[in-house]
Amino acid sequence: MNELPACPVEVSLMMIGEKWKVLILRELMTGTKRFGEIHGSINGVSQKVLTQKLREMESDGLINRVAYAEIPPRVEYSLTDLGMSLRPVLDSLKEWGNMYKGMETS
Repeated sequence: MNELPACPVEVSLMMIGEKWKVLILRELMTGTKRFGEIHGSINGVSQKVLTQKLREMESDGLINRVAYAEIPPRVEYSLTDLGMSLRPVLDSLKEWGNMYKGMETS
């Protein structure tokens, strides 16, 4: 593993600071999903980018990937305990976003 920055905020941003990763986390907070379900629920992400981000998040220990030996192949993604520990962060982002949206309509 690479050496981590001294700043904990920088470490957090390294792990989830990209738009797609946060949206993947959002989708998996509700439970296990297949690739197509994740892809269909995240507006604007390409299959290539989604695959890349899922691999990075698996490597970082945030998600589990389970491939079933079936025809057609089935792959499911879920959050690890480490990934689930980000729930309060996502809840805070959601709360802040709702507050901001409320200010814009005032």
